[in-house]
Parts: sequence; structure tokens; C-alpha cells
Amino acid sequence: MLFVIFCIDRAGTEEKRKQTIQAHIDYLATKPIKVVMSGPLTTDDGGKAIGSLFVVEAANRGEVEAFQGSDPFYNAGIWQTVEVRAFNKRIG
Repeated sequence: MLFVIFCIDRAGTEEKRKQTIQAHIDYLATKPIKVVMSGPLTTDDGGKAIGSLFVVEAANRGEVEAFQGSDPFYNAGIWQTVEVRAFNKRIG
């Protein structure tokens, strides 16, 4: 089953994000869950990361929440909001 994880950064965490990005990348490289697609959400000009978006494949929401809860960005308090939604791919 596919899920979307939509995360918005807390204001004032730009430096913390930069300091944590390598740990975040290293965590994703361990493949704790099947990531179909992921990347930063940005300002309209693409100049600044303001959040994160993931499309993942998992058996259930619990697997997704465990993945998200172990992410270094989450543990560093970078994300102000995190939404997990089931996703039904129709096109693409």
C-alpha cells in the first residue's frame, strides 16, 4: 500500500536542517521502508527547503509511522507538522 508523508519545517530550523541533512540521507540509505519518491518541499523559487515529501510503500500505517519517527529530521525537531495519508496511485 502507498502512503504520502507530508512534513512542514518549524520556523527557524534552517541551520538545524543543514546540520542534520547527512544523518537524514544516511538513514534513508539504510532502506528502513520502501521509498518510492522523496525530496524537499521548497519555496516557489526553489531556493530554500521548507519541508519534506515522501511517497512510501508499506504494509500498514504503523510501519510508516515507525519509519517517520526514526528519521533524524523528526528527532531533531525540524518538522513542525507531519501528515501521513494513504495514497491510491492512478496516473504515472
